[in-house]
Amino acid sequence: MPENPLVARLLDPLQVIVFDGAMGTMLYTKGVFINQCYDELVLRAPDLIRDVHKAYRKAGAEVLETNTFGANRLKLSQYGLEGQVAAINRGAAQLAREVAEDDLLVAGAVGPLGVRLEPLGPTSIEEARSIFREQMTALKEGGADVFLLETFGDLHEIEQAILAARDVDPSTPVIAQMTIGSDCHTPYGVTAEDLARSLDAFGADVIGLNCSVGPQIILDAIEKMAPLTRRKLSAQPNAGMPRDVSGRSMYMASPEYMATYAHHLVQAGAKIVGGCCGTTPEHIAAMVEGVRPLSPRQARVPMRDRRNTHPDVPAENPGVTPLPFAERSKWAGKIARGEFVTSVEIVPPRGVDASKMLRDTVALRDAGVDAVNVPDGPRAQSRMGALLTGLLIEQQSGIETVIHYCCRDRNLLGMLSDLLGAAAIGLRNMLLITGDPPKMGPYPNATAVFDIDAIGLTNLVRNLNRGLDPGGNAIGAPTSFAIGVGVNPAALDPAQELKRFEWKVEAGAEYAITQPVFDAAQLERFLGTIEHTRIPIVAGIWPLVSLRNAEFLANEVPGVVVPPAVIDRMRIASAHSKEQGVAEGVAIAREMLERVRPLVQGVQVSAPFGKVELALDVFRDSLTPAVSRTS
Repeated sequence: MPENPLVARLLDPLQVIVFDGAMGTMLYTKGVFINQCYDELVLRAPDLIRDVHKAYRKAGAEVLETNTFGANRLKLSQYGLEGQVAAINRGAAQLAREVAEDDLLVAGAVGPLGVRLEPLGPTSIEEARSIFREQMTALKEGGADVFLLETFGDLHEIEQAILAARDVDPSTPVIAQMTIGSDCHTPYGVTAEDLARSLDAFGADVIGLNCSVGPQIILDAIEKMAPLTRRKLSAQPNAGMPRDVSGRSMYMASPEYMATYAHHLVQAGAKIVGGCCGTTPEHIAAMVEGVRPLSPRQARVPMRDRRNTHPDVPAENPGVTPLPFAERSKWAGKIARGEFVTSVEIVPPRGVDASKMLRDTVALRDAGVDAVNVPDGPRAQSRMGALLTGLLIEQQSGIETVIHYCCRDRNLLGMLSDLLGAAAIGLRNMLLITGDPPKMGPYPNATAVFDIDAIGLTNLVRNLNRGLDPGGNAIGAPTSFAIGVGVNPAALDPAQELKRFEWKVEAGAEYAITQPVFDAAQLERFLGTIEHTRIPIVAGIWPLVSLRNAEFLANEVPGVVVPPAVIDRMRIASAHSKEQGVAEGVAIAREMLERVRPLVQGVQVSAPFGKVELALDVFRDSLTPAVSRTS
């Protein structure tokens, strides 16, 4: 039993406790613009924060939350404040402690990190746990009585936050709150029922919901959760859904309405209630009055066996067995059989006229090339979309495509929509890449998304091939993508490149295509480092057309290394004539193809500046012309 009687009351399954309401809403009404770091105000404007705490205390709140929802290292770095994690969190807890005195509790508020964790993002679970631990250590030093984990959408992330809290102080109670949508599912598609089972199994002392939706939907979810857990439940809904009023987002639920639903929530099993976005001291005062008749007059001892009776974490849906790799496409079939595959990379047109590109792809088909590689906005150039370009080529030229699909321009929802559509229209071969940053292109002020990286995207596509969405929910018939990834044998940081390649293979990569290779020995050395995690490798080949082209690739294209010896050859040849420079570039590419052929399972030859004839010249005597077709 906790020594602190206030904490004991918080954990008592029969005691009704009222938390405070929104901090951000109150600060906004006081004239703090949303482009500022609200967490930093505990240092820069402590009186402002203190006044909000006092207003909630006066309203009858029994627990005050610290102004630290976004005060983790990652979110503070957006304001250049990553070095003040300890000062902000410690100061916030001290401010709340000052107002709470000895008769209220202080909850150290901890929000999500704002990044995706593995397997859909680059942040490891160990790193996430460390970041949470840093924040919670400072909150505890400042006087927090409990840790409040709120507005989490990812069960894997909140699990690391719970573990971090136990690392900091196993005796400090943990309240774990997730956020749901109008369908009572988390953003990752987890149901309210599975959410209850999982949070229970993770070992949080109190589990519940907050934010995103109003009290009606929170009530529906609490009613589903209550029969499945013996943990105390909490509910802190928004003041309804925001509405646009003269250009401002306003929360329309009245204090009386929130009080009515606070009563319903307690009756449904949520013994901790409070408010989130849009709630004010007026809402909390009304909620205090609304739940007063439901609160027992005497505290009870919490159940001693609470930690030993929770069910196991629900098993993740394994999905269906994917279609065998060899059956997904002709490209995949050749790779699976160990045959040498050939492809040519053609950049999509800048405008809407695809006639030349289609004529070129027909020529490639007739020459016996296996597939056309379609880049997705290479070097951040704005061109026809890769998916629709691939569809045009396959439908009108009769040759398979390998679609480069990047993370730069789409969030997770957009990627999922694109991929489902691509599967429905029959596109099969994917090369999943992170994408070049917009600053490389003609529109440097364009916004990059990078919601997930290539590793996360590979995990996403692997799940789709098993018939599962990002939340592990069934989508019906699975997709049948052949999953390719990029790899750079000439990376400036070979150890990091190897690590990322291992992660891509672990995530589900089935073949890889390299950056253009100009040094066969370097490629061979790299292949030696990946023998333990080897998947079929397709080498990138680039026929240079001039000295300027060679220097451009060497100095301005990320991930491409052109050795000095190759640049010297292009300098000598280009000095004689433009034609001789082109011929020398093709000769270098042909030599590279022959040197890497024994090392890899295929090649991707680029068509520089759309000159398909140069790519075919590299393949001279290496292809078997396709059987003629009739339209």
